[in-house]
Amino acid sequence: MRAPASPTATRPVMHQRWSELTFVHWRFPVESVAGLLPAELAVETFDGSAWVGLVPFLMKGVRVAGTPPLPWISRFPETNVRTYVTDAAGRSGVWFFSLDAARLPAVLGGRAGFRLPYFWSDMSVSCAATRWTYRSQRRRSGARANLDVRVGPQLDSPDELAHFLTARYQLFNLVAGRLAAATVEHPPWPLNRADLLNLDETVLRAAGLPSPVGPPLVHASLGVPVRIGMWHWMN
Repeated sequence: MRAPASPTATRPVMHQRWSELTFVHWRFPVESVAGLLPAELAVETFDGSAWVGLVPFLMKGVRVAGTPPLPWISRFPETNVRTYVTDAAGRSGVWFFSLDAARLPAVLGGRAGFRLPYFWSDMSVSCAATRWTYRSQRRRSGARANLDVRVGPQLDSPDELAHFLTARYQLFNLVAGRLAAATVEHPPWPLNRADLLNLDETVLRAAGLPSPVGPPLVHASLGVPVRIGMWHWMN
């Protein structure tokens, strides 16, 4: 069943654009992912499997609501490792195992303001025609995510699995020991077929995940504008 349309982020606290983005997804055994989640959340499955995504992109136009973008810190590469979950009431969302960013203020703000597991990394994104290249290495641990992607034609209508993996409008986190959620408002992703040409990554293992088995499912997107709401407690 398809997820509902994007909700509206009431009183959004952050505005940004996620651009030149690649979704790389693998199937995982449910038990290998479930053990890394808080007790309040369960793995959301598709075709009986958990799914884990490695998602590199270029963040643009980052600003706090009511303020203009700041040139140096409003544009930077980011890469996240994520999975898909439900809470006790069956509400769907994203759980982030890690988020790498190239700007230290973004890392500090993400950790302090959103309590998310951000890491400061040396990163670059290069998008030339149909060849997109991402490089990321954490400054302390050295965990890396290096990808080369060939972007294909745009999909007229994403299938059910692509929709399941990308139509995500809520993120979960533990804040002060309690389950909280934030609305992530964006239009549907314009998705392209894509092929993974090269992959050198250790960020999944750094998150406690086993090495993925089998070929990944890959999509690319030119991006969407995003508005993020403030955390609210989940009852």
